[in-house]
Amino acid sequence: MLLLAILLLVNAVFNAAVWPTFYRRVAKDPRARDANGKATRFLTVHAVLIAAALLLALVSAVAAIVGLIRL
Repeated sequence: MLLLAILLLVNAVFNAAVWPTFYRRVAKDPRARDANGKATRFLTVHAVLIAAALLLALVSAVAAIVGLIRL
C-alpha cells in the first residue's frame, strides 16, 4: 500500500511539473492563434488534454494522501 501511495504521489508531482510548462510552449506556438488572435483548434485540443492530465494528477494526489493517512 505504501508503494502504491508513493507511486501515485510521484505521478501527481511529475504531471503538475510537466504539463503547465508544455501548455506555455503550446500557447506560444504560431498554430495556437489565427490571424485575428483567436484560439485555434490546436490550442483548444491541447488545453483540454492538459486539463485532463492535471485533473488526473489531482486525483492521484488525493488518492495518495488518503492512502498514506490510512496506513
